[in-house]
Amino acid sequence: MEGKAVSGTLYVIGTGPGNPDQMTPEAQRAVERAEEFFGYFPYLDRLSLRSDQRKIASDNREELDRASAALGRAAAGMNVAVVSGGDPGVFAMAAAVCEAIDAGPAEWRDVELVVTPGVTAMLAVAARAGAPLGHDFCAMSLSDNLKPWEVITRRLRLVAEAGLVIALYNPISKARPWQLGKAFDILKDVLPGTVPVIFGRAAGRPDERIVVVPLSQADPAMADMATCVMIGSPETRVIARPNLPDLVYSPRSHAGDRR
Repeated sequence: MEGKAVSGTLYVIGTGPGNPDQMTPEAQRAVERAEEFFGYFPYLDRLSLRSDQRKIASDNREELDRASAALGRAAAGMNVAVVSGGDPGVFAMAAAVCEAIDAGPAEWRDVELVVTPGVTAMLAVAARAGAPLGHDFCAMSLSDNLKPWEVITRRLRLVAEAGLVIALYNPISKARPWQLGKAFDILKDVLPGTVPVIFGRAAGRPDERIVVVPLSQADPAMADMATCVMIGSPETRVIARPNLPDLVYSPRSHAGDRR
């Protein structure tokens, strides 16, 4: 009687924001072990692979198909990797892989799954700006591809009213040129116009651009799909430095409870 086929391992790798120094050693070790790599082609291009390793590139909106293809290969005994930018668990491929396992054939549940954490965009932008995430914060995606716009706007208003710093992913695209402006309108109804807004594009890469403006001057044209937009809370402060970039930080204690 033939034995049960041995499954391979599926690594879900985060490459970080794009600077090779921001890719973790754990993720690098996973790259060394995998034989096939599934991902959006700009993320795959960040990897330096051996001649015996293979890339299978696909469009950025084909997450479930990509996850299913990788799981099929891992179930057949291959060691494969699904590649994300940033952290694979933040609006990225780790959730798509789990969704595919949940809805897929029973043998996919036997695949060893290794998710390697990465440096997500908001952490890279925050490090460049100072410490805007020094107190309570949240991350939201403005994309309405997978959730209604009404849900997004309701959540925006609630977290602003709660006094959280907000990191916005997927703030704008050619298909959604109006949404970031609408988001700013909602936030301006709730927050003081002096609250700092950070536009962080390509943090850590050669084309990095970090711009800080008050909410009253925040312009959607300052962002693109590669930008993480961070909106401070009423507690968030800006330290002006005459010969250096300003520092943006959120104090660790609430204004009414400082000691």
